[in-house]
Amino acid sequence: MWGKYFNKTSIVAVVDRKIVGFISGFLQPTAPDTLFIWQVVVDQSQRGKGLATTLLLKLIKRLENTNIRFLEATVTPTNKPSNNLFKGLANKLETEYTKYECFSEDQFPDPSHEAEIAYRIGPLK
Repeated sequence: MWGKYFNKTSIVAVVDRKIVGFISGFLQPTAPDTLFIWQVVVDQSQRGKGLATTLLLKLIKRLENTNIRFLEATVTPTNKPSNNLFKGLANKLETEYTKYECFSEDQFPDPSHEAEIAYRIGPLK
């Protein structure tokens, strides 16, 4: 279903006929100029090679003739690889990013779940 309805805002990486990376995203219904990145998954064998950044850049390139001006994603504070990914993406795109608390810890049923901090990257050029 995701591949059918969100194929323009998601991307898959394949190496030797094996899926090694996947990014799922969607256009925010209340902010159609914003691509929200829901999931970034990279196979252990490909981590540290820049695959997530490459996929995000390809996804943004795919959408360059649309009205997408911003990219958003949420990340927990201790997820250092994802925090670095989005900071680095803003740098590569030569644009700014802001961060704000999107979901607080008390909004999750599991008391050990961290807050989700949103990155807002843009404007995209």
